[in-house]
Amino acid sequence: MAKLSRRIFLRGLGGAVVAAPFLGSLFERTARAGFVAPKRTILMFTHYGHITNQWFPAKLDGELSAADLQPTTLAPLAPFASKLLMPRGIRSMNEWTSDNRGAGKGRGQGNDIHTQLVASALTCQPVTPNSNDPFSFNTATKLATPIGPSLDHVIAQQLSPEGTPLLLNVAGMTREDAMGNVSYVAAQTPFAATSAAQAFAKLTGLLGPTNADTRALARGKAVTDLIRDDLRTLARMDMSKADKDKLEAWMELTNSVGSMLVPLCSQHLADQLGASAPLNTNQGEGDVISRRVNDTMDNADLHAAIAVLTAACNVNPVIVLKYPSGFTYYGLGINTDSDTLAHRVGTSNMTGPCMEGVLDKLLTLDSYHAQKFANLVKMLNSIPEGEQTVLDSTVAVWLSDCSDGCARNLNNATIIQAGSGGGYFKTGKVIDLDPGSGATAEAMLGRSLDQCSPGTDMMVDAVNQATGTDPQYGNAPVNKYFCNIMNAMGLRADESGFAANGGPESEVTHFGYSDRTEDFCGGAGAIPDAKIHDPGAFDLLKA
Repeated sequence: MAKLSRRIFLRGLGGAVVAAPFLGSLFERTARAGFVAPKRTILMFTHYGHITNQWFPAKLDGELSAADLQPTTLAPLAPFASKLLMPRGIRSMNEWTSDNRGAGKGRGQGNDIHTQLVASALTCQPVTPNSNDPFSFNTATKLATPIGPSLDHVIAQQLSPEGTPLLLNVAGMTREDAMGNVSYVAAQTPFAATSAAQAFAKLTGLLGPTNADTRALARGKAVTDLIRDDLRTLARMDMSKADKDKLEAWMELTNSVGSMLVPLCSQHLADQLGASAPLNTNQGEGDVISRRVNDTMDNADLHAAIAVLTAACNVNPVIVLKYPSGFTYYGLGINTDSDTLAHRVGTSNMTGPCMEGVLDKLLTLDSYHAQKFANLVKMLNSIPEGEQTVLDSTVAVWLSDCSDGCARNLNNATIIQAGSGGGYFKTGKVIDLDPGSGATAEAMLGRSLDQCSPGTDMMVDAVNQATGTDPQYGNAPVNKYFCNIMNAMGLRADESGFAANGGPESEVTHFGYSDRTEDFCGGAGAIPDAKIHDPGAFDLLKA
């Protein structure tokens, strides 16, 4: 979008209205075609999974209602149930397990319980260097990075003006360590986040000063009302019925475009969303380097507002809102970092006695992040775009690096989507994508409450993944869902089905290294027939 003020835009639009009937059939075709909203992808990424028994609704498949969400930690999303999609039964790739001691064993590589899960989450690629000792936790494995790009970069290469996504770290950091990096430009190349100030600076040239015209349009006034005198003069002229019809069609189109474009990219919208609010710099204990700062995360909604404004202005249609790893949320009354809480034992150990009240603290974090995603959805849904809202043309997804944070299991992935991507996806649905496993709705709630609950022996056994979902359930590959997202955005693929710039106009059918997590054991090349075994997207998710 060019940098121009709203007043200049309106003047130009007024002149176009006067001249339009004499510019031929182009405007007839444009008027009939109407406005097509741009597609956007916004990924909200959090770490260490959830208490799945309380995160998932009891329903495994069918209509999704507000009543289904109210008893869960997703309750803040209940008002938007009709615009949500919950794909159930998905497995992410490259799971760490205690028996990963060589190719063909376990369900992924044997590197680091943190690094490989995060690095593979959006890439579906193995990491390098590889370790086959799941308990080595040495320096090399903690620096392991994926051998290919992440989903956000694959989409951005085709859709974003600069070929890269907007990555916002809501904790304010531009770089994280290997355990926190989720966005990768290419093999072993982590992507640095953009600060809130930098992201907003890119928008200010588009917003322009608020004036009487933009305020009137933001309040719903028609563009043609602002140029009424010109139109009255034109209407008094002697013209054929065909020209009058053209003028009427152009006026209708003008009002449609004006009502959408001005509110979508204006200082009024920035103020309405809170995107122009100053950063909160209050500090808690510690300093920025240790990430123990203002951990009420008051700036989370500010980052979300900047993300929404960026999408609405179509400055960048691919955005990642990244929540930090190993963060201490003092403002929520929690004095232990989120990674340690996920382990449940007060240290990074995988066995031992439960921390006192650990489940309540983890549920508090789940509810907090659910509220943040609900705020993002509310912002997107508050902006009219034609007969719908910006949310309707967006695929907004909240996902984590694992399902249960203690087991670090990748089956039965916790994914919730808002928006249909312009009508591509079904909404208002819970859809079981792994019905062949025979899992019941109860089994697919997971086992997060099996340890550390009142009445248990208050011991943790994460080595055997006792809090995860039974591994026989929820194994539909996440690769296919990522293909859905790319196809909803209109990406092109090459002859082999992978997304590619300049590819023929065909759907994406392949993403990542393999769609079987066992193929990741031993690292790239260890399994001779590692590939995408079941190409294509999930047809069940398509509207």
